Amino acid sequence: MEPNRIQKKVVILGSGPAGLTAAIYASRAQLEPLVIDGPQPGGQLTITTDVENYPGFSEGIMGPALMDEFRKQSERFGTEIINVWIDSVDLSKRPFTLYGKSSQDAEEITTTIEAETLIIATGASAKWLGIPGEDPVPNGFGGNGVSACATCDGFFFRGKPIVVVGGGDTAMEEALFLTKFASEVTVIHRRDEFRASKIMADRVLSHEKIKVLWNTEVKEIHGTKETGVERVTLFNAETNATYDYETQGVFIAIGHKPNTDLFKGVLDMDETGYLKTEGRTMETNIPGVFACGDAQDSYYRQAITAAGTGCMAAIDAERFLAEHESEAGAAAS
Repeated sequence: MEPNRIQKKVVILGSGPAGLTAAIYASRAQLEPLVIDGPQPGGQLTITTDVENYPGFSEGIMGPALMDEFRKQSERFGTEIINVWIDSVDLSKRPFTLYGKSSQDAEEITTTIEAETLIIATGASAKWLGIPGEDPVPNGFGGNGVSACATCDGFFFRGKPIVVVGGGDTAMEEALFLTKFASEVTVIHRRDEFRASKIMADRVLSHEKIKVLWNTEVKEIHGTKETGVERVTLFNAETNATYDYETQGVFIAIGHKPNTDLFKGVLDMDETGYLKTEGRTMETNIPGVFACGDAQDSYYRQAITAAGTGCMAAIDAERFLAEHESEAGAAAS
């Protein structure tokens, strides 16, 4: 069977805050964008409970509800949203071609999408430990005591003891930030020294609210649906001891991985995989391809900044199309 063929001026890969903001701007510019949902429609905010730091919601808003509003707003202006798994891309010439399957495990290409411009908003995924109790609610305590974002969720742990897992700069930043709220912060690290920069490590080691458990791994997270996290099971590699440790929050801070494997060897990226953009724009090294949100931003990683770069990418794409249409018109005359 022939694949379904779609042709669009603007194709946006990803439907988190960056992708849907890009869609709102592109659709209001009457570019009729196509958004490809991806494996986690709505992005990382859909696994966040209360969002209290997004402007305009004085009482806060649930992450999934906020993304539902983004989605409705983009559709109101004519955005089309489809759910296909993009298996490969051809960015060697315009229009760019994306090859889609019905799911990651499917073998057959069912959709080919031709794009005059491509906005990559595939986001990043927090790295997880892969232990019992870590999954999102209802299978685990993700969003109910387990988090990978101190800036997003630290406020909910005022006066509570919490643990931070990790030994790099991300873990140090999270631990220090969380001292503003928590009664006590315990950093759990599987080695006998931090990988973090010396200045960050020194700040953590000298902080009166922070204690460190070295050579230790978290094996399981325990609690109840009603109370959230109550304790973790730890294993000390030096003593071979396994024991329970009381805590009310677990912050996993072992890094993020941008969802950019699809573009390896094609688009410029840093050593971690974050896409590089040119100067103050969202342009990648291929003209007509733009990147925004957590696929491009390794530093801020906030919904509001992702939305901002989504806006920038859409404006860049609109200008790119206008310039190329005027060039084509001039050539034709």
